[in-house]
Amino acid sequence: MRARPTLEKVAARAGVSRATASRVVNGSTRVAPQIRDAVNRAVEELGYVPNQAARSLVTQRADSIALVFPEPATRVFSDDPTFAGIIRGVSMEIEEADKQLVLMLTGMAGGYQRVERYATNGHVDGVVIASMHGTDPLPGILARRGVPVVCSGRPTVPSSLPYVDMDNAGGAERAVRHLMERGRRRIATIAGPQDMIAGIDRLNGYRAVLRDSDRRSIVAVGDFTRESGTAAMRQLLADDPEIDAVFVANDLMALGALTALRQAGRRVPDDVAVVGFDDIPAASYTEPPLSTVRQPTVEMGRRLARMVLDLEEKSQVMLPTELVVRGSTGS
Repeated sequence: MRARPTLEKVAARAGVSRATASRVVNGSTRVAPQIRDAVNRAVEELGYVPNQAARSLVTQRADSIALVFPEPATRVFSDDPTFAGIIRGVSMEIEEADKQLVLMLTGMAGGYQRVERYATNGHVDGVVIASMHGTDPLPGILARRGVPVVCSGRPTVPSSLPYVDMDNAGGAERAVRHLMERGRRRIATIAGPQDMIAGIDRLNGYRAVLRDSDRRSIVAVGDFTRESGTAAMRQLLADDPEIDAVFVANDLMALGALTALRQAGRRVPDDVAVVGFDDIPAASYTEPPLSTVRQPTVEMGRRLARMVLDLEEKSQVMLPTELVVRGSTGS
């Protein structure tokens, strides 16, 4: 077996000291261009691969970013494309920066402690936290320990931490106004979890529009799963059979609501108009196609990654949402 090329051999081939070769391999710009070229040629000719552990000691960089979901694996890898969109956006930027993405879940016992230990022991250069619930302590803990942190969705309590969020309230308001413009009088909502900022803001947007009209709020709460949408729609129909429209806080729950309406013999949109939120791929293929609020989840992922990589200013960003009108609210 051929011996693995060493940094000493690279230095000898390039005609420089080991220290100079090390500086070039570790990305230092304080080396003359011709010397840097000679070292890089030697690296290529010898097939030298840096020892990542040793390199990290020199650069104080792990070249890895953690994407943390405070969710069980069954939720992250479910049929909800929102998670996939964020993962895709983050991974695109991480790969372009020649870094490694580490996906971590905290849904099992001890998950938070594992993430805290891993991040604070220098295994990653930063952490993106997505899908936060309630007053999640993890972002603050990591920030106080000196770990760069960016959040997907603003925290539920005031915070100086950087985040990228969607205009959830504005999107909900546009959806409900659209239903009112269609002449709907008894507009219900299936709200998302009230320990998540998306669920809170979308319910607030719904209520804000109804406050300015003569319509009352009719609310059921789901957990962003299709099954909870079915159950919530059945509850709404039992509580108020005269409902003629429903704004649903995400598309998966809206798919469940369509199932419940069909089983109850209610025609969409003739009897009940439906608007979802997310614009997942399946929204175009329901019967009828689902009107929904589009949110740019891949762009969110990219912005989160760019912030944690220091490729753009760490700030508090709100991305726009867009109402997409399809057959479920009438032509």
